[in-house]
Amino acid sequence: MNQGAALRRLFSEKRILPSLGVYDALSARIAASLGAPSIYVTGYGAAAARLGVPDIGLMSMSEMVEHVRCIAGAVSCPVIADADTGYGGPANVRRTVREYEAAGVDVIQLEDQEWPKRCGHMEGKRLVSQEEMVQRVRVAVDSRRSPDFLILARTDAIAVEGFEAAVARAQAYQEAGADLLFVEAPRSEADMARIPGRLNRPCLANMVEGGKTPYKTVPELEAMGYAVALFPISTLLAAAFAVRKSVEAILRDGGTQALSGELMRFGQFNELIGLEEYSQLMNGGRPPKEGGRR
Repeated sequence: MNQGAALRRLFSEKRILPSLGVYDALSARIAASLGAPSIYVTGYGAAAARLGVPDIGLMSMSEMVEHVRCIAGAVSCPVIADADTGYGGPANVRRTVREYEAAGVDVIQLEDQEWPKRCGHMEGKRLVSQEEMVQRVRVAVDSRRSPDFLILARTDAIAVEGFEAAVARAQAYQEAGADLLFVEAPRSEADMARIPGRLNRPCLANMVEGGKTPYKTVPELEAMGYAVALFPISTLLAAAFAVRKSVEAILRDGGTQALSGELMRFGQFNELIGLEEYSQLMNGGRPPKEGGRR
């Protein structure tokens, strides 16, 4: 059974899927090595990690596809990937869907913002019309090569048009053929709890530390009826904090001796990235048993 079909079965059984946001292939390998049931390729994290810029539409489709391909090739668990607005009109959406599917993605996320978009927890978002987003969803559904390549439709309408308008948009997107729905940035626990019951597709809840939505645990989200519990930037924030702390130690103390218990051991890191298996191959042994799809 392929990953998309397995996800459909999981959602039909009303079991929640935790999804860990990753920002590069290394963070994806770490998450997968610890048993993450799925990973999420975050556009916010991609812009920050690759370009050092905010998530305001500065990553091109081609850059994002290459980024996604590297991450999907590093893991074997299901991959959900952010594709922003589809990077243009209907023809662009068609190409984006096919490129993401070919890159090894299992679920593609498309949203109803104008381009250039903004992170869902930023101010100043602008939406396309409901009709234009319905067209995006229909094009995505028609463009996928496998019915098990899933379409996740996101609406940012709460911040612009209000809660009821956001639900109405999500309902229109499910009628257009979206497999999963994502109503971004509800402001209260009461609104969060209302969303799954108003829709007839598996719903995703987005847990951003310091974001606009009340922060809930996986069991709490499952009790609300959500199908996916997304933690998009937790690893990114943790990595940024760790890098800053190590640089501060070197500049302050001349080394990282004070952080010895907080750093991954060199040998442990080499094991994580599969050095021994590649060394065997270079010495005439068998090919490495990669943890990814390539």
